[in-house]
Amino acid sequence: MPPDQDPMMHEPARMIQVEKDRIGQRIDNFLMLELKGVPKSRVYQMIRKGEVRVNKGRKRPDYKLQDNDLIRVPPIRRSISNEPVDYRFISILEYIFFESDQFLAINKPAGLAVHGGTGLQAGLIEALRSHRPESPYLELAHRLDRDTSGLIIIAKKRSFLRRFQAALRSRLFLQKNYDLVVHGSWPKKLETVALPIQKVELRSGERRSRVNEDGKPSRTQFTVKRRNREATWLSAHLVTGRMHQIRLHAAEMGHPVIGDIKYGDEVKDAGLAAPRMMLHASSMVLNGNTLANAESGLPDIKLNAPLEKTMALFIDKHFPQD
Repeated sequence: MPPDQDPMMHEPARMIQVEKDRIGQRIDNFLMLELKGVPKSRVYQMIRKGEVRVNKGRKRPDYKLQDNDLIRVPPIRRSISNEPVDYRFISILEYIFFESDQFLAINKPAGLAVHGGTGLQAGLIEALRSHRPESPYLELAHRLDRDTSGLIIIAKKRSFLRRFQAALRSRLFLQKNYDLVVHGSWPKKLETVALPIQKVELRSGERRSRVNEDGKPSRTQFTVKRRNREATWLSAHLVTGRMHQIRLHAAEMGHPVIGDIKYGDEVKDAGLAAPRMMLHASSMVLNGNTLANAESGLPDIKLNAPLEKTMALFIDKHFPQD
């Protein structure tokens, strides 16, 4: 880069009026979307210091936008670096397997975080936005662990995001199902695990879940698909949706997910030559017609994300068809 070329783009202060499709969105998330290329730490700093104003007043990061709010965004310096995109993101569009005017569905590969964070320059959502610069709105509708593959929904409209997340919280009309392979022979009669889960943060900053009577009620339903002495292929249905719920419930039963570095068994993983964590978000069903009666405006959603090739090959190897 020539010495007189500034790698940063300078933008003056500007005023943004909140549109109806952004009502209810947190101010921090709104700014993340508006200020692409600005570090997350800087966004929170400008909120904390009062550089960002809503209707001429200061707000907390969790403030939810109201109709016609007027937001002052301070002068910023935005990165215009032309560093090449990480190779994992180059073909991100190839993982899209369904798209409508309200949302799109991606079959996320294992090892790809859904968003950037500590130690990560970018994740799935940042990669998608970089490939879809013409799309005015792209937001994660829910989360998947970095090492879990499978179905993830991206909202293309704020109205869809708000209604989808309400359905996700209620769990009344939405079903999420997973495929997983665990160590050992899972008992066929063990169909439901109901153990309270509590989130904890270690001194290192790492977030984990643990079974604790003070935790939130949590329930997972398991069904055996195939099994042998060393491993079992299961399907799991989330009745509740706690962080790491399937992984923790399986581990607490003495059958951790193969390849799980948080709650698993590294020695046994090595013996099976586990190439990744064997957990895949395989399907989602949302009864939109029922929800429509409650004026939700959500469509019917019935989506299936095929197993990632690495996991499919592992299953074929350890559970050969007769």
